[in-house]
Amino acid sequence: MAQTQLTLLPADIMESQLSTVDLLTAMFPSPGELDIPESTTQCIEKLRDWCQDPASEPTGIPTSLLLAVCLPIADGEKRIQVNISIPLQCEDPAIDQPPPINYSLRQPEWMSKAEVAGLVAVMPQDDLFGAFEYIQEEALRFFETQQQALASETETITNKSGPIVRVWFYFPSLSTREKRDDMVNNAPAYSLTGFVLAGKPGVLCLEGTSVDIDAYMSFIKTHSWGDIPSHQKKVSERFRETDVQRVFTMMKEITDSLGERGGKRANRGDMQALEAWLHDRGLRDAFENVIF
Repeated sequence: MAQTQLTLLPADIMESQLSTVDLLTAMFPSPGELDIPESTTQCIEKLRDWCQDPASEPTGIPTSLLLAVCLPIADGEKRIQVNISIPLQCEDPAIDQPPPINYSLRQPEWMSKAEVAGLVAVMPQDDLFGAFEYIQEEALRFFETQQQALASETETITNKSGPIVRVWFYFPSLSTREKRDDMVNNAPAYSLTGFVLAGKPGVLCLEGTSVDIDAYMSFIKTHSWGDIPSHQKKVSERFRETDVQRVFTMMKEITDSLGERGGKRANRGDMQALEAWLHDRGLRDAFENVIF
């Protein structure tokens, strides 16, 4: 089978194709909205010169100009990329209409392949700018539905698990590094935030649902403290705040961040430093309930 011979579009038709690039540039002036590769830019300039003087046909012209538009969705919070291919060559040298522009969607991280396929299935196929409008409207509708579903799911989980509480535990002594690390490292699995303070006394603050805090403490006592005699597992709940907003974004140990410690083994925490640290986070009242 003989290979199809392609020729450059006539100059007037080529100008029409290049005008599409100009229109896209005007429509999407913001950084990140229009992606034109350097090779495409160079090709466009070469073709503009040729359209002004078609006597000498340019060489090295690809079959299509490739570029991409990143359509902003939901006030720019999300984007969806449209890959565009603008034909520059054709089989018929006597063509009198610009060949159709080809375009396709790149799957964004917030949509599945099946969801993108559903969007493409009813997308206008022969109208690039109509497709832009359709994609933005449908993607926005999809995004809003997705956000509503997520909010509903979060509300359901909250209703099942209960409101966020902040619970303060008091240790006469808390020193073993391994045990403290276990407190920090196991907290994320129970969706808990807060802090651990080692020393004499030691303090553990947990933010999360009552169900998760109880499950976490049960795990710590059973597994992490499994090798400690029961009479040495001295920990008491001193204070429980109900229906609160989280103050801490993660679980961490703050022992070394409060400055020097006293005592023969440098294990007595600076309670004034702790009080000031909590005061900065709006938790000064909790200090009085936990330490005194």
